[in-house]
Amino acid sequence: MAFIHEDFLLGTKTARKLYHKYAEEEPIFDYHCHISPKDIAQNRQFKNLFEIWLEGDHYKWRAMRSNGVAEKFCTGAASPQEKFHAWAKTVPHTLRNPLYHWTHLELKRYFGINELLDEKSAGKIWKKANEQLATPAFTTQGILKKFKVKVVCTTDDPVDNLEYHRVFAASGHPAKMLPAFRPDKALTVNSPASFNIWVEQLSAAANIDVNSLSAFQIALKKRHDFFHSQGCRLSDHGMNHCFADFCSEKTAAGIFDKARADAEVSPQEHSHFASFMMLFFGHLDAKRGWTKQLHLGAMRNNNTRLMKQLGPDTGFDSIGDFPQVQTLAAYLDKLDSENSLPKTVIYNLNPADNYAFATMIGNFQDGTVPGKIQYGSGWWFLDQKEGMEMQMNALSNLGLLSRFIGMITDSRSFMSYSRHEYFRRTLCSLIGRDVESGALPDDKKLLGPMIKNICYENAKNYMAFPGVK
Repeated sequence: MAFIHEDFLLGTKTARKLYHKYAEEEPIFDYHCHISPKDIAQNRQFKNLFEIWLEGDHYKWRAMRSNGVAEKFCTGAASPQEKFHAWAKTVPHTLRNPLYHWTHLELKRYFGINELLDEKSAGKIWKKANEQLATPAFTTQGILKKFKVKVVCTTDDPVDNLEYHRVFAASGHPAKMLPAFRPDKALTVNSPASFNIWVEQLSAAANIDVNSLSAFQIALKKRHDFFHSQGCRLSDHGMNHCFADFCSEKTAAGIFDKARADAEVSPQEHSHFASFMMLFFGHLDAKRGWTKQLHLGAMRNNNTRLMKQLGPDTGFDSIGDFPQVQTLAAYLDKLDSENSLPKTVIYNLNPADNYAFATMIGNFQDGTVPGKIQYGSGWWFLDQKEGMEMQMNALSNLGLLSRFIGMITDSRSFMSYSRHEYFRRTLCSLIGRDVESGALPDDKKLLGPMIKNICYENAKNYMAFPGVK
């Protein structure tokens, strides 16, 4: 039997029934990813397996480095085929790492390849995959159709003109590609040089001279309005912890002026300013009826030497151990007290905080929307089987799993859509075990709709994007 078979990960009879009847055929609502809008709009045709699979995948780079592979085969000057072969040699060493599952699930679902990838099979797999990548079915737009992607939400800087979203919208493709507003750079007054470069870009995009805090806010609101006009209904913030060190507008204005003058901003001033701006963004989202996403807990760029050499997002990030609970509660409570708490998805990266996050969302459910505050799916280092099960167990014990809006790819790769299948198999396996142990009733009319809802319907109904059915 092939390693990836129809009942992969489905260890019980009930799990198999639930997956094949209720989960397998559901479309994909990918409400958070980092794939390139340009690649989608221009219907990129990948030249080879390296381009689609290894080009920007820091998960694989971390494993290769751990296996003693030189950097030239990860991010360096080696040829695409040499890099692929270096990865193939590494794969047998990834047993029990999710990369082993992902690798073979992706080869199976994208190319129909059942062979295990290793040094011996690398040449044959390289040739077979590359032949298929040259066909129309494997362009970026072809892949969206193949995996029944209804919605893909990219991650976009407020200064972006969203031209590729407009091009794709006019293409007639059945999927929707929508932007998500990610204003992380608006908080970075602690790095005045890069902050001021970005403020000038914002000034040009909003067509306003950003010479004060009030002008800064007007410019950001104009960009928020523009994103809304382009179909955006999501914001996103990536922070190591939530900011809740609130200050007056006068104090924030003084800090903004210091940064604009290239003066040093202290850690305390940065916290004040970021807290002020996060409230501002919360008000914008609430007024427009958007959903806010908070990605919390990443400790980034830990290797100074390689950060300087290779730049960010190259595989030197980890789970952080930041105090999360008090600041998150204070931030949500402040917005709630001002009647400006939008629908919010909170993603946790540290499994030690799973129960804290799962209980936190219950503090701010107000009966207006089912699951108004969501405990987001297993993220980054936790988007593997055990991490997803831990997240779903915490949500099940302390909230309503039935209202969960499901999985995201959170990926830069067009080879990641099988992660939705991986999640769905994990979900059905979890529920199937409970049924067969007697912890849940064996009632398909009760369980089936819940599975379908978590796979697609809950996200569709929660996001309520115009024109998405």
